[in-house]
Amino acid sequence: MTAEAASARRRAALVKLGVLAAGLAVAGLLLRSIGFAPGTDWVDRWVLGQGLLGDVVFVAMGAAATAAGVPRQGVAFLGGYAFGTVEGTLLSLAAQVAGCAVSYGWARAVGRGWAERRLAGRFGHRLRPLRDVLAGSPFNATLALRLLPVGNNLALNLLAGMASIPLVPFLAGSAVGYLPQTVIFALLGKGIRVDGAWQLALAVALFVVSAGIGLLLLRRHRAGQALEDEDAR
Repeated sequence: MTAEAASARRRAALVKLGVLAAGLAVAGLLLRSIGFAPGTDWVDRWVLGQGLLGDVVFVAMGAAATAAGVPRQGVAFLGGYAFGTVEGTLLSLAAQVAGCAVSYGWARAVGRGWAERRLAGRFGHRLRPLRDVLAGSPFNATLALRLLPVGNNLALNLLAGMASIPLVPFLAGSAVGYLPQTVIFALLGKGIRVDGAWQLALAVALFVVSAGIGLLLLRRHRAGQALEDEDAR
């Protein structure tokens, strides 16, 4: 991958994530201005004001959505909207890690043989470098990949499961790596619900810091280099 192509890809990834954040915030503000809450029917009906049952329903639904490939940032946004920043972050993080474990487990149980054949065949040159980085340092590599402003959450879960990356360090690295963006989007959700200008401003500031850290990791960490090499082929 040329330096120009890598730079363009990083910019596109940041724009995509920024559009997601802005879209959630703007949609929430517009819906609020006409008298509607920025949640969905299932959040309003089964989560808000339901106590422990609402917590359980949110985590279960968030895990299912994350396992199916729904952007985890959307889960965090709804967590902040329903529970506030702190509780919303914790419950969203629980849902995201559970969803990660589900897709990892499915891939390990069903797709392991497929992965082994691909790693030995025509797709090996694309998958093997990233697999090797994950296998060599499961926690650190997973943490770096989760913090990067590029990549696909579900694809990484499936690759880790199919390649039999150790589960505990993979989930631990995922949880820590998920945390910055989970806090950011929970702040957005909380800010929309209570008209909290400072929450929205803080979320934007944290987003800029998180993106900067992600770009630095993309350039310097072996996991980021492997990810760019994979996409360049």
